[in-house]
Amino acid sequence: MTAIYLASRSPRRRELLLQMRVPHEVLVLAATGDVDEPRLAGEAPAAYVRRTAREKAERGVVTIRKRGLLPRPVLSADTTVILGDDILGKPADRSEAMHMLQRLSGTRHEVRTALALAVNGEMHEDVSVTQVRFRTLSERDIARYCDTGEPYDKAGGYGIQGLAGVFVEHLDGSYTGVMGLPLFETARLLQHAGIALP
Repeated sequence: MTAIYLASRSPRRRELLLQMRVPHEVLVLAATGDVDEPRLAGEAPAAYVRRTAREKAERGVVTIRKRGLLPRPVLSADTTVILGDDILGKPADRSEAMHMLQRLSGTRHEVRTALALAVNGEMHEDVSVTQVRFRTLSERDIARYCDTGEPYDKAGGYGIQGLAGVFVEHLDGSYTGVMGLPLFETARLLQHAGIALP
């Protein structure tokens, strides 16, 4: 039996919910569902990621109502790679992916994954914050990684669970949070909302 809707088409989030044995169904939102949303003027990265996750959950509730679907809790998430005050979203092309990876090379950056769970007219929220340090990358490292096609649907232009895992020199926080769905915070959020885990 489906316990929740997942307002995300991310295969990584689905895999992680399956790992947790949380019965779910993907709720496909409008075309903007998994596309980077614009940052508001003066908006801090931490506020941006929370707002974006919350708005996805809100759109999920509206979608359920419009389609006449069975009401269930809606879980959404947004993962943001932050370098200084800059948000590194999903690269549009190879040039942008290479530029992002050049910026991340040899530096420490922050990955925030915000969670929002809409249940019975209430919104429950949580956030995972992880510090990631990349080793220094050569131009060849970056070019070869971009050749794989892996960077293009991932915040910051890399997937820690894929080939880019070898770039990570140190991680302080949640590995699954960097993947896109922090297991500890997700379980805590579901339990707080009264959703029993297996």
